[in-house]
Amino acid sequence: MARFGGLLVTGLREVTSDPAALDSTGFWAVAHDFEGRLICARFDELRPDPTPPGGATTGAAGGGWLGPHPDSWHSSLDRTAYTAGVRRIREHIAAGEVYQANLCRVLSAPLPDPARTDIDALTALLAHGNPAPYAGTIRLPSHGVEIATASPELYLRRQGDTVSSGPIKGTGRTEHDLLEKDHAENVMIVDLVRNDLGRVCETGSITVPDLCVVEKHPGLVHLVSTVQGTLRAGAGWPELLAGTFPPGSVTGAPKSSALRIIEALETAPRGPYCGAIGWVDADRGQAELAVGIRTFWIDRTEGRPVLRFGTGAGITWGSDPEREWDETELKAARLVAIASGTHLF
Repeated sequence: MARFGGLLVTGLREVTSDPAALDSTGFWAVAHDFEGRLICARFDELRPDPTPPGGATTGAAGGGWLGPHPDSWHSSLDRTAYTAGVRRIREHIAAGEVYQANLCRVLSAPLPDPARTDIDALTALLAHGNPAPYAGTIRLPSHGVEIATASPELYLRRQGDTVSSGPIKGTGRTEHDLLEKDHAENVMIVDLVRNDLGRVCETGSITVPDLCVVEKHPGLVHLVSTVQGTLRAGAGWPELLAGTFPPGSVTGAPKSSALRIIEALETAPRGPYCGAIGWVDADRGQAELAVGIRTFWIDRTEGRPVLRFGTGAGITWGSDPEREWDETELKAARLVAIASGTHLF
């Protein structure tokens, strides 16, 4: 099953990793891992079904949700390793190799009761405690996909041949926390997204309707921009994903250099975090894919289910290592508390 924007989709028909399927027919749920694994699931049944009331302990599978103990979380990079990584990125910037790179870490905690791991029930809790414009669930356990996202960031929206993206760069508790560095960071990523969309859009069609708009979300604010273009004739989902993935806001600029630096510094795969999560309605030529931030996923590869959550920050020459660590903590604190059952609604 999957759940997006007040719609519950069931009746799984097929699963494929071929992005060309998204140009065919039907309604698809899409999960694209940062490392490249693509799962496209076509469903037959769609019906309005708002997320269950906040605090619900039973989801569509009947098992409900019992989150990790709040003290059981550990990070792929501790504070010392993360701040050292920030300093290393600044060295790459000083050497002229990159302007910006997004440094991330993955939090993990064992789930105490395998019978109470319904990811859709976690989505219900997130919807109540941390509502987000691109929230959703994809639950395909036989394909290793169990995702609950409370993403605030648009990766790709498609309305026919019009394609748009809404990169986020710049985070603070309030608007007064945002620095000149945050605005510069956002503008750099806007240029990168313009370039990415330019690979698959008609020449001269790329515009930036909004630049560095302050958006308020639970517990924090973001700077958000909008980049838009017209898809060129003959370009479909394979070309669109090839030209723009991974999302620019969670990689860096230039993207190729940032990806090389990320691979050297990060110690855990990002998985769905920083990938793409959402839906494609091939019949109507519409789609909405979020950047997989503020996202939980269940990993059952080691037998006992483990809940994972990613958090990170964009590093520029103006970055202070301790402040960047604090930003990753800010982004994670509220959602991890919700998943662990310690956030007071």
